[in-house]
Amino acid sequence: MVDVEVFADDWGPEKVLQVYDSHSGMRGILVIDNTALGPGKGGIRMTPTVSVEEVFRLARTMTWKCAVAELPFGGAKSGVVANPKRISKEERLNLIRAFAVALKPLSPIQYIAAPDINTGEEEMAAYALANGSLKSCTGKPAHMCVRPGEKCGIPHEYGSTGYGVYHAIRVAAEHISLNIREAQIAIDGFGNVGSFLAKYIKGSGANVVAVSDSKGCIYNPDGLDYEKLKKVKEKTGSVINYEPGQVLGYEDLFELPVDILVPASIPDVINERNVNKINVKLVVEAANIPATRESEEKLHERGVLVVPDIIANAGGVVSSYAEYRGENPQRMLEMVEGKIVRNARLVMKKAEEEGCTPRDAALKIAQGRVQEAREKTKTLRP
Repeated sequence: MVDVEVFADDWGPEKVLQVYDSHSGMRGILVIDNTALGPGKGGIRMTPTVSVEEVFRLARTMTWKCAVAELPFGGAKSGVVANPKRISKEERLNLIRAFAVALKPLSPIQYIAAPDINTGEEEMAAYALANGSLKSCTGKPAHMCVRPGEKCGIPHEYGSTGYGVYHAIRVAAEHISLNIREAQIAIDGFGNVGSFLAKYIKGSGANVVAVSDSKGCIYNPDGLDYEKLKKVKEKTGSVINYEPGQVLGYEDLFELPVDILVPASIPDVINERNVNKINVKLVVEAANIPATRESEEKLHERGVLVVPDIIANAGGVVSSYAEYRGENPQRMLEMVEGKIVRNARLVMKKAEEEGCTPRDAALKIAQGRVQEAREKTKTLRP
């Protein structure tokens, strides 16, 4: 059992729940961190190693992310302990259904789910139906609607998170006077976020020269063709089979001589082992908690601009809010661009004026908004 007091503070968490279903074997975790601004919002990740501490760190990230994005959501996150590669699709969906039933007392009143690592629109459909409320999650298939005749589901194929990351890159590059069309970009991860980011970067005329996945890294300083790379990944299961290009180890991506590095995979990929080998101008965090705090500070000290996850990848939760409101995909993309651009500029300006890291600037803004909401509703902790 994890000692919650180890990571508890004045901001949260409000609830830490571990659930088990003997019939399906489901083991699940829910952390509702802070609901001052609204019900806790955060995705369900399914991995064999997901833990209470990891889920809490992600829930706290969602607290600040929703606050910075000015959304009426609090922060939460959940996880189901399983290896999707070793179970069937139906077994995976049954785990999600069992999890949804277990969370009925809290979802959707205090927790609204969404897709995350190894969960997508099918899992969200299963969650909503088992929970009994279509308001219990976002990221549902487009045909699932709250009221008959509406088309409120906004599935992942619109790439809202990657779209938001692209605009965060654009703002940050402009801030340091880097011409994005002349920049070389490396993306760690070619999943739901990294692949869409590569698509939007291609559309802007910028150049992705390296991409990695769990099998390794493919690098071509002349650039990678997005459509070809996507087909290779779908057909062979890994980007390393792309040609032409140099096949490198996964860790090698962090040492490449590029201008912009985008971690878009799992937590803590930038850490004490590789931070001193990173030689870029800009790091934009497309994944949740992809760098340790100490690594971010080291990069800042060396003059590397690091755009934190609570700004860079907020497109996903903005999309969730758009779906929650019943907006269409086009309106959703407009909301993502508007909120990411405005708040990224606000954070960059505050960091520069106060001489602090962008993360510290973003946290000050987020904490101020949460504190203001607490005072309005008289929910300050004693």
